[in-house]
Amino acid sequence: MSFILWMAVLGAVLLTLALTSSFLRWMPVTTSAVCLALGVAISPSGMGLLNLDIKDAANWMEHLTEVAVLFSLFVCGLKLRLPFKDRKWRIAFGLAGPVMVLTILGVCLLLHYGFDLAWGPSMLIGAILAPTDPVLASLVQVNDAKDYDPVRFGLSGEAGLNDGVAFPFVILGLLFLQQPGDSSAWLNGWALKSLLWAVPAGLLTGYWMGHGIGRVTLSMRIRNADSTFSPNDYLTLALIALAYVAAESIHGYGFLSVFAAGLGLRQAEVKSTGDTQTPAEHLVQPLVNHQNVEPEAAVHGDVENLEDTQVAAGIMMGDMLAFGSLVERAMEVFLVTLLGVVLVAHWDWRALVMALVLFCVIRPLSVWLIPWGRLLDGRQRSLIGWFGIRGIGSFYYLFYALNHDLPPAVATLCTDLTLSMVALSILIHGISTQPMLARYERLNNQKS
Repeated sequence: MSFILWMAVLGAVLLTLALTSSFLRWMPVTTSAVCLALGVAISPSGMGLLNLDIKDAANWMEHLTEVAVLFSLFVCGLKLRLPFKDRKWRIAFGLAGPVMVLTILGVCLLLHYGFDLAWGPSMLIGAILAPTDPVLASLVQVNDAKDYDPVRFGLSGEAGLNDGVAFPFVILGLLFLQQPGDSSAWLNGWALKSLLWAVPAGLLTGYWMGHGIGRVTLSMRIRNADSTFSPNDYLTLALIALAYVAAESIHGYGFLSVFAAGLGLRQAEVKSTGDTQTPAEHLVQPLVNHQNVEPEAAVHGDVENLEDTQVAAGIMMGDMLAFGSLVERAMEVFLVTLLGVVLVAHWDWRALVMALVLFCVIRPLSVWLIPWGRLLDGRQRSLIGWFGIRGIGSFYYLFYALNHDLPPAVATLCTDLTLSMVALSILIHGISTQPMLARYERLNNQKS
């Protein structure tokens, strides 16, 4: 496939989205749904413009999806500003922990008893489909760092945490496939290395890197009166890369590390700006065109009566959020379009039954089984139970598994079910997102 053709298709997709955005905002259709439809239209089953062989592309697709998830996790971490002592964090921990484990168990049992699959493939597919997606679920997550709604905050924290927490269960599924027989020989090693060590190691490594680098960066910029011209996109790329590498080098989970790096950087902003209710990037909103402001005036707080640290932190956080979100959206468009290109060739009818059970039974029931107390009312539990959106995170785990010597039949099964389930999630959740959230916001406004 020629580079010129790839560029033409990508340009056409982006132009279509740009021209139709004003119509889509008033319709219950997401950008992802449009990209999926465009992908199907240019696939071999449509106009035949693009063709993609999953087996041949598995290696580079693993890394591409990994990069997409890393950017999304970092941005997700930057948006979560509440201190860890706040009770809303219990929602995120409950969703990323017990709810995800119950989801894996539910999908595994469905595949084993409902479709007569062996335990190994059932466990692996359950783990691949368990994490909710930080990329495609952006509409139901926090809007920005001042959004403390329990539903959106919980879903955001869940998406940030469970993309890493699902990793040990993907490894467990691979071990069941590759080392059949007596599991006692490797199960203890899996629990120690993949669960008890890798999860906290990833979280702590990323958090302290993000927090430490954030404090040092702000201090240097204030000292050198350089709040407005420093390359914050470089800082974003550097922190994502270093947090990932640092965690992986000590056998921690890089996904969790990058998410925690965003959290740590946000907490550095909170400490530097005095824990005000308004995030620093909103305080400097009048300085959006800060290139036109004299650096000395901005840094010394002569504009909008802001302190030095507030200006420095606000510009840094605003630029990093904008850059990370731009990369996240671009990767979403590209990957979902590719999903449309391969969807017809890999469609599996069993995904219809799986989607019905997972979306309408397993996920909602798992949420309702957790004793939330007063953290969530019934309406909020129902919303969280429905918005278990699957997406790019599942793509990454699929390609990770395909690159670890799966038997051909299992590889085909995992590929077909995963791609079909993500496509169904994009369509079903995409259609329901805007009307359900609009009703939720309307009821919240009536209460207040």
